[in-house]
Formats: sequence, structure tokens, C-alpha cells
Amino acid sequence: MWLTTLMFGALGVCWGSNFIYMKLAADFISPAQMTLLRVGCGFVPLALVAWQRGVLRLDQWRLLPHFLVMALLATAFYYFAIAKGTALLPSAVAGVLGGTIALFTTLASLALLRAERPNAAMVAGVLLGFLGVVLLIAPWQAAGLALDGHGVLWMLGAAALFGGSYVYVSRYLAPHGLPPLALVTWQMGLALLALLLVTDTSGLAALWQHPRALAGVTIGLGVLGTGMAFLLYYALLERLGAVASAAATYLTPAVALAIGWANGEAVGLREVAAAGVILLGVAVVQAGRRT
Repeated sequence: MWLTTLMFGALGVCWGSNFIYMKLAADFISPAQMTLLRVGCGFVPLALVAWQRGVLRLDQWRLLPHFLVMALLATAFYYFAIAKGTALLPSAVAGVLGGTIALFTTLASLALLRAERPNAAMVAGVLLGFLGVVLLIAPWQAAGLALDGHGVLWMLGAAALFGGSYVYVSRYLAPHGLPPLALVTWQMGLALLALLLVTDTSGLAALWQHPRALAGVTIGLGVLGTGMAFLLYYALLERLGAVASAAATYLTPAVALAIGWANGEAVGLREVAAAGVILLGVAVVQAGRRT
């Protein structure tokens, strides 16, 4: 039991610390370069474990078009959008907005999957969650105090895109019984190839002059926050099941808020309350889904 608890906490820390790593690197490299490094460093541990477990097979090539869709939308562009949004916002705020993925997943599944039927708890949870988003953004604030609107849109767009990818997986990949580790390894590998083709790497070497940012984006964001985080999540999935494992996402905004505050960002009562309302909405949605 203690090992499961340790893994649960480690996963929350890995996910929640991603935003400060992106914020540190944003001063020196572009969001596209950050995404390239993240995917490349995250792909290595996933590929090694997938190869060791033998989950990658030649007959999976027939699913290559679906892997490519997931690689481009749910990996390359998703991570780019997260990096873009985090560069424009405080890392704590970006982390809280990242916690809305479950809300968008619910909306997409209710709208597009016939097997999903909404109930009062799920609808109330989604509404409550987005009320928390409004509280966080606080559009009534004076212009000088308002959050960067483009940053907010990038974060919410990324969450909506990732939430919609759940529907795509459910429709086109889940029926094939593909091991989750195989799916994420394929999509990360293909995303890495695509990013290598389109990313301008000029100036990337300048990151070597800033060891803290370099370590953050490669080890913290890539190896730990992406590769190891996926491995921890799938290990918890085997031990606890999908619903219990998904509860690790509740830790992400809390960790992001704590790290942002420790790094001197303005984290007040409104930010904490907004995170609490969003997480309460997610919890109500999960309860409704179980019902």
C-alpha cells in the first residue's frame, strides 16, 4: 500500500511541476523547441520499457494513420499549446487551467459517444468546473491586473484538444485492444519525427548556457514529467483501475500552485479558491460517471 501511495504522490508531483519547468525555459527557447525537447526526452524511457515488455508488434502498423492523428494532435500540438500558454501566464495559473482536461473530456464524450449518457451530477460538475475557470480568469479585473487572454485560450484549447482525443481513442483504437503503453510509445515516437521535421532548432544551443533551464526542460519536463509520468500512470492503472488512477490529476493544480508560490508568483485566495472549485467540479463529474 505504501508503494502505491508513493507512486500516486510522485505522479502528482511530476505532472504539477511541469509548468514551472516550461516557465524557466520560456525565456531562452521557443515553445516549439521546448516541445521538441520534451517529446524527445520523454520518448526514451517509454521506448525502452515498451521494448522490454514486448508490447510493440509489427501488426500494429495497420493502425499507423490513427497513431499519426494522436501524435500530431494529442501530443505535438497539445504540448506546443501548453508550452505557449505557460509562457504567457504564471506557472501556477497554467497548472490550474491544465486541470480542466477532465471537464473537456466529459463534454466531448457526452457529445460524441453514444454510450455516454449525461446525468445531473455530470452536468453539475462540468458547470461547477467552468465556474472555477471564470473565477480564476476574473474578467471583471482592471486591464492591468487581468491575465493574458491569449495564454488562457492556449491552455483551454490544449485541454479541449486533449479531452477530445479521448473520444478518438475510444472510437478508433480501443476496439483493437492495444496496450496503452504501446499507443503512447507510437504517438510519442511519431510526434518526435514530425517535430524534428518542422522545428527551427537555431539558437537551441544557447540553452547550454543556462543549466537550470536545460535540466528543467530535459530531465524535469521530458524524462520525469512526460516519460516517467506515463509509466507511473500505467502502473497505477494496473493496480487501482482507471477511476482511482485519474484522481492523481487532482494533485496537479495543487502542486503547480505551491511551486509557483515558492518561486515568487502571486498566489492569493482567488487562485486557491478557483483551483478548489475546478477540482470539486472534476470530482463531481467522476462521481456522476461512476453512477
